[in-house]
Amino acid sequence: MSHDTPEAAVSEQAVAQVDIAIVGGAMAGSTLALGLQQLSQSLGKPLKVALVEASAPNQHHPGFDARSIAISHGSIFELKRLGVWPHIAHLGTGIEHIHVSDRGHFGMTSLDVEDFHVDCFGEVVELAPVGSALFEQISKAEIELHCPAKLSQLDTHSDKQVLTLDNGSVIHAKLVVAADGVQSQVRQSVQQPITKVEFDQVAIVANVCVDTPHHGRAYERFTESGPIAVLPMSNSEGRWRISLVWALKSAEAERVLSLDDSGFLAELQQAFGHRAGRFTAVGKRVSYPLALSYMPRPIYHRTVFVGNAAQTLHPIAGQGFNLGLRDIATLLAEMQDYLQQDNDDVGCTELLHRYLSARESDRNSTINNVEFLVRGFSNNHWPLVAGRSLGLRLLSWLPPLKTPVARKAMGWKAPRKLTVN
Repeated sequence: MSHDTPEAAVSEQAVAQVDIAIVGGAMAGSTLALGLQQLSQSLGKPLKVALVEASAPNQHHPGFDARSIAISHGSIFELKRLGVWPHIAHLGTGIEHIHVSDRGHFGMTSLDVEDFHVDCFGEVVELAPVGSALFEQISKAEIELHCPAKLSQLDTHSDKQVLTLDNGSVIHAKLVVAADGVQSQVRQSVQQPITKVEFDQVAIVANVCVDTPHHGRAYERFTESGPIAVLPMSNSEGRWRISLVWALKSAEAERVLSLDDSGFLAELQQAFGHRAGRFTAVGKRVSYPLALSYMPRPIYHRTVFVGNAAQTLHPIAGQGFNLGLRDIATLLAEMQDYLQQDNDDVGCTELLHRYLSARESDRNSTINNVEFLVRGFSNNHWPLVAGRSLGLRLLSWLPPLKTPVARKAMGWKAPRKLTVN
């Protein structure tokens, strides 16, 4: 990294001058790029945007692989505002019921959309087809796409950031948005700190076939070794499917991953039970270590960090992408206010600090809530077991208590009218 050092000798024709350079083109980066395109059109102020992505979407892309994610009701609202949702809506499977239980204990509760007068709590989408749909829209937009390309060097100057890519391209940007994941190359380039909390858990992710329709039902099952999340998916070749995220202690995960398909399904059935039916087949299993990581200060000189580059969450509550989308929505809103005041330097200190202040409360509370859930449901100390079981039962016995829980599940950070029958 250099500060106001002489730039490499590059011909003027080889240098791209842009307002915003987004590094990382998975869900967060692609959504932001399309949102900036719409913002530029609505303001009538052209914003030059460059998107740098290492590879085109496919099932081997780390951001658009075979995994599925739950996009909350609140996130769908934001995606509609950004003009993104219409392009991926057909890929979603609605979550109409949520069942939460604590294995081996009496605690359980459920949430049903009929009680809250919404059509769904959220939608489950598979990342690979979503990636293809987003990149199709990016190819039609006035976005300078560098793909395949990786960031090789980032040089900091008072009035810009200079990005050198591994294909030799050079980009001068007023603002860099790092959307390049937990191992962010941008963050490493500018040597910014990150706080990490290890959970000694590994997530096993797979698509599983079942012998009964899911009827839009999602499950969160807490077990002694970690939570099991089951999400409804679209049918494939006439078979009913669910998306599985199974958190296990590291040593136990290694053993379970070594099992053949029939052994794996038997272990899963034993741990989860039969509420979702009988598990009949499993697709490719992938795993990754679980940890909470976050940047105490997700901004730097002419640089903003969003999504997994700014924070990664345990999947216990399915809030990772939804929190990252709120990063993007807030950045766009602050940028809109700033540009409407006849300003044009989108990387200035004032704008970055306004963004930082606007994100602080939601970001901190979400991170703290997820860590509390992980700690509270990943041990067998009897006072905590009794407390969480009683809490789940109270939700069933006293329906009005479900309203704030449903609001969080739907990703609404602002007060919203929800009533329980």
